Amino acid sequence: MFESLGLLAGSPWIYALVGTSVLLDVFLPVLPSGVLVIMGATAAAGSGAAAGRVPHDVPDILALTLCAATASVLGDLVAYRLAWRDTSRLARAIARSRRLSVAQERLGTALAQGGGALVVLARFAPAGRSVVSLGAGAAHSRARDFLPWSALAGLSWAAYSVALGYFGAHWLGAGWLATGVSVLALFAAGSGAAYLMRRPRTAAETATTA
Repeated sequence: MFESLGLLAGSPWIYALVGTSVLLDVFLPVLPSGVLVIMGATAAAGSGAAAGRVPHDVPDILALTLCAATASVLGDLVAYRLAWRDTSRLARAIARSRRLSVAQERLGTALAQGGGALVVLARFAPAGRSVVSLGAGAAHSRARDFLPWSALAGLSWAAYSVALGYFGAHWLGAGWLATGVSVLALFAAGSGAAYLMRRPRTAAETATTA
């Protein structure tokens, strides 16, 4: 399987597959876009190391990073624009969900104050990207406030995912062990991001209750 992935990683199809998955997972968070990025980086690093030409693989790794980051920003922009134009249905969905309502309120405040680090954290959290992109559009947040943070979030997530696959392959070998450890590290980052996103809200609610 990894031999096949190594061949795929050396062809343009790996970028098309990763780009499509990352672009669409803002609407379908169940898509394994992060796993695909890791597997592509693992296969590319593993095939290069086996051939004794690791430095030659670096442009492919960089291209994979840029592909995933660009697709992430484009997906965010599409979701943002759709939510901006058709807010009635989304507004009703947000109103029915306390979690979405709080997330939208916090996002609007963060962007207004220039604290878009929430957008970066949300990119790592499960389904966080969807909530933030749709919430920013529904709240009619300015594109110049949202998109720079979206770009930073996409690049950070892509670089982290590619680095996991690339260095995992060199440290543990291009096999299932390296892929499994890298995927667990990606999920750990997502859990940590979700915790950090919830933590300020919990503190605020505790202070209000007191």
